[in-house]
This record gives sequence, structure tokens and C-alpha cells, in this order.
Amino acid sequence: METPNAPNSEAPAAVTDSPADLSKRLAGLLARIAGGDQAAFAAFYQLTSRRVFGMARRVLIDPELSEDATQEVFLQVWQNAAKFNPEAGSPLSWLMTISHRRAVDKVRSSQSATDREAKYGASSQDVDHDSVSAEVDSRLEAEAVVRCLETLTETQQESVRLAYYGGLTYREVAEKLNAAVPTIKSRIRDGLIRLKTCLGVS
Repeated sequence: METPNAPNSEAPAAVTDSPADLSKRLAGLLARIAGGDQAAFAAFYQLTSRRVFGMARRVLIDPELSEDATQEVFLQVWQNAAKFNPEAGSPLSWLMTISHRRAVDKVRSSQSATDREAKYGASSQDVDHDSVSAEVDSRLEAEAVVRCLETLTETQQESVRLAYYGGLTYREVAEKLNAAVPTIKSRIRDGLIRLKTCLGVS
């Protein structure tokens, strides 16, 4: 089964459905995907690929690595759709959990590869030390973001994850969490301030 190459920026976003309707729709598609339905897989991809790519991009930073991670996530969806358990959570929660784990795994994998390259490069006359250093710093920053997210309050963490990892608007986050839009904006703003403090960003 071939997965699409990258999220289609022109694909319709699933913003017209209510969270409950979207969950029901995605759950139905997953059931069909489990039976090998390629059309259902294409529809599922169209509805969720930008959210998955957004999650990957925020963790990995690098767009090419993010595209790779997105591909791997949807390959996993195709292979493991039958493992989705609606009683354990919504389809989006299941998908975002897979996406986050895949992105973090890729950070670790890339970090290991970078470390190996750095060790090899140290013995090479042609190595660009500044380039290696910048690459290592970039990977460490991505891991730092993941660690700093854990310092937020539960409500801030949930709001920030839905907005930045889930790709939802303030209004969609508010509807999902049954809170007022100003409350959500405040949580996200305060959460981002705490993230910046944790990361040492002025």
C-alpha cells in the first residue's frame, strides 16, 4: 500500500465537523481501513494529514524529517488500524499519540545519527564543525521542547497540545474542552510563556 508523499496543502481540513462528528467519521474510516479499504485510507489521510504533519514539524523542526515522520505514521495507521480501540479514546487522540511517539523516536534516531556523524567527522579533514554543531543544537532543542511541555499545568498542556500538535484553532480547542475561547487563549498564552521561560527564550 502506497501512502501519499506529503500532506496536501489544498486538501480540505476537517474543521466543518463537530469534534463528535469528526470522531465518528474517523472511527468509521479506521474500521474500513482495517479491512483493507484504500479509499477509506485516502479519506482518513485527507482529514488528518495536516494535523499529523503539524505535530511532526513542531517536534522535529526540519520539514523533510517531518514529511518522513508523517509517511511513517500513516503507514502505521494502514498496518494497525484494527488495533484502534474506541473505548480507549478518540481516533484523533490515538493518531496524535502515534504521531508524537514517532516524532520523538525520530528525534532520538536523528540525534544518534548526528552523534555518529560527529564522531566520524572529527577524524576527517573536510568536516564542517560549525554545521555539525548547529545540527546537534537543533535536535537538542526539539527534545527540550518535549521536556518543557511536561512542566506545564495539565490544562495548559492539553490546550497547547491541541492547538499546536493537533492543529486546532482557539475556537475548536474551546469546543473540545468545553471552555470559553478567552479562557483557552489565556491558557495557551500562559503555557507558551512558561515554555519560553523553560527553554530560556527571551
